[in-house]
Amino acid sequence: MRQLAWLHATPKPPAGSRRAKGDRPDARLSRINDLKRRKIAPQLPPNPAPHLTDRLIEIGLSEAAGMGAAPLSWQTIAAWQRLTAVPIEPWEARLLRRLSVAYLAEGRRAENETCPPPWRTEVTQAERDAEEADLMRLLG
Repeated sequence: MRQLAWLHATPKPPAGSRRAKGDRPDARLSRINDLKRRKIAPQLPPNPAPHLTDRLIEIGLSEAAGMGAAPLSWQTIAAWQRLTAVPIEPWEARLLRRLSVAYLAEGRRAENETCPPPWRTEVTQAERDAEEADLMRLLG
């Protein structure tokens, strides 16, 4: 889930910087949308439990609360289980909630534009080419 949160995050320039003063929030892209724009497929680590992440995505990665998002509540998880008639073990329910908490925490951390991804992969040639093209546009 941390991987999804990092990809879904929209990086922001440091508060108080010159870039932040001239920044247009509507012009910012999430990391996943930026990768799509640059035609780079994100390389994600293997998922050892796809059935659990599929369930979490179906339930919702988080839920609305007050002035923002909150982790999935026990009531939401129980309602999903009851309505879908999908039996889940108590440890699975606890894990779904912890994954929701981790998603929100990583999403907040990943708003820092220098935040590294929570996984490591080899840099692809497409990523190198895109970075070089961006650098050439910047430097001329």
